[in-house]
Amino acid sequence: MADFTPLLPGDPEELGGLELLGRLGEGGQGVVYLARTPMNVRVAVKWLRPAGEDGFERFLREAEVAQRVAPFCTAAVLSTGVEQGRPYIVSEYVEGRSLERVVREDGPLAGGDLERLAIGTATALAAVHQASVVHRDFKPGNVIMGATGPRVIDFGIARALGPATLTSSTQIGTPAYMAPEQVMGRGVGPAADMFAWAGTMVFASCGRAPFGGDGVHAVMNRVLNARPDLGSLDGPLGDLVLRCLAKEPERRPTATDVITCLLRNPEPGADPLAAGARQAAPGGAAPAGRSRPRLAALLVAAGAMIVTAVLVTGLAVPGWLRPPAPSPSGRAVTPAPPVAPSEIALPGGAITLYERPSDPITLTAYEVYDKKLDEDVDYARQSLRGTFDAYPDNVESLVSPDGRFLAGRPDDYTSDGYDSLLITDRRDGSSFRVKTVRKPLDTSLRAWSRDSSRILLNLDRKTEDEQGEDVWTTLGFAIVDVSRREVDVVHVADDSIRGGNFGWDGAEQGVVAVYGKDEGLRFFDAAGRRVRDVPGIGPLAAGTLDIFSPSGRTFVTGCPGSDDHCLWDAGTGKQVRRFSSDCDKVLGWYDESHLYCWEHDNGRDDEVRVVAFDGKLTHKLLESADELEVSPYFTVTPTTS
Repeated sequence: MADFTPLLPGDPEELGGLELLGRLGEGGQGVVYLARTPMNVRVAVKWLRPAGEDGFERFLREAEVAQRVAPFCTAAVLSTGVEQGRPYIVSEYVEGRSLERVVREDGPLAGGDLERLAIGTATALAAVHQASVVHRDFKPGNVIMGATGPRVIDFGIARALGPATLTSSTQIGTPAYMAPEQVMGRGVGPAADMFAWAGTMVFASCGRAPFGGDGVHAVMNRVLNARPDLGSLDGPLGDLVLRCLAKEPERRPTATDVITCLLRNPEPGADPLAAGARQAAPGGAAPAGRSRPRLAALLVAAGAMIVTAVLVTGLAVPGWLRPPAPSPSGRAVTPAPPVAPSEIALPGGAITLYERPSDPITLTAYEVYDKKLDEDVDYARQSLRGTFDAYPDNVESLVSPDGRFLAGRPDDYTSDGYDSLLITDRRDGSSFRVKTVRKPLDTSLRAWSRDSSRILLNLDRKTEDEQGEDVWTTLGFAIVDVSRREVDVVHVADDSIRGGNFGWDGAEQGVVAVYGKDEGLRFFDAAGRRVRDVPGIGPLAAGTLDIFSPSGRTFVTGCPGSDDHCLWDAGTGKQVRRFSSDCDKVLGWYDESHLYCWEHDNGRDDEVRVVAFDGKLTHKLLESADELEVSPYFTVTPTTS
């Protein structure tokens, strides 16, 4: 059960469109709330104190950098925004008490519990530093003892590792765990986090910080001049902690050094860095003749040693080696699964699907243009991991996200002149038809709701221009309720959306459409009433069905007047990120921090690839021959949590 206190007078009831449930804590930077997303997932929202305009921009840049951190030992940063002139951070909510509370309420840690904490948090910092980020406020209150192991939270003051970080004169941090260079207001790097890590290990072992906590000035003076008091912490971990508390940052081991030393477990009194781990050199360079251990290699070694312990002693695998918990969106936020994909040859041409069990999206349907027939042929999947069959009599075919239903729109009107949907329940093979609109009006399938209960249709009218070409005009939308087997047809009296298409909004409680020549996004409720506008968003790629992220917090468009990709906060309409890539057309969201897109390159096969927010294309989802015209439909895979 989440541990929070009620909202206080003056607290908002929501932030950025998220319902606030209560307070998780409050500090010098701001208030942390427990919130609920439109998908009914709990997240943490930190609302920071007011800052100047420059402070806002710097905060948004730095929070975006923090989103690069691997989530396996951290609480993933999901999004950022500004509300009432104050920035906020939305992050994964990790249920559990902080290390500070655990020690205060249950007493200090010892033995294997302390060692697991040490290696788990060191691994988290190694991931932070590998992403070129410095946490800058690592402390017992920012370590959550979750069910799957320790998780590092609060990247509200994290900064990108670079010249600006190393020369910053801003003093930020918690005094009892601040490194001397932080106390002096000098530049900070990863070494400052390792100083804080060491202080946190001392607190975990005895319940107090190595330099006390009896006043800011007294503590800072001890940080600068006194020898740390390790209490009863001794042995290899004590030796390592003492090294990390060195006054000079260049003398402190790195996070990867710490992991190596903890795995080697040297004898008490021996140099914990002598057996292959390096002593940090000025500027972070490794001594001649040695290479810095790669984080991945260290994690493999750690995993091998822990597995050996499991086989010999029957110990439970510690949480930090388990698969990462899902993010609040329900999706894992790193798209690089360790297993090789299954290569599946698809019917209809030279098309190959590359599929992994861990993929958060699944190909459920696609269309292929058949040159001989001069028409598109629909293919739909029999289950979320089943085979694909052709549906040549359908104009469109879409499988529900849970794999249960197939919605097909037949090519012809019914005998009494209605456009319709034929919905088949795969569980028992039964089908039913839902009539939508009378001829000459038409509908087109847009998307299933993510809970597989509703289907969104575009309401269209076809006419011909002077050259005899078809012209489609959008008149509104229709929503099919599958359980009731009924449809609500909504005509929208808004000429500015006549050339666009409707899609679900981020919460799937209403719809959105592009409006006007300046390409804004207009939100409507389920009755077709205009709710609000987000102007100047730029174009949506043709064929992009789901512009909203899995959590509904962010949406993607092409940047106005540019080939770049723009990400926008769905609640505020403010741009939160802009980046370029080799994508030719964005198709949708892979997970909360990755998109998927077509990459066309003349002379070779076309590919659907995953793209990160730094613009780098990662693994391949689909490949088709260059001469084929393929329209894939991926579905967000339901979670079991």
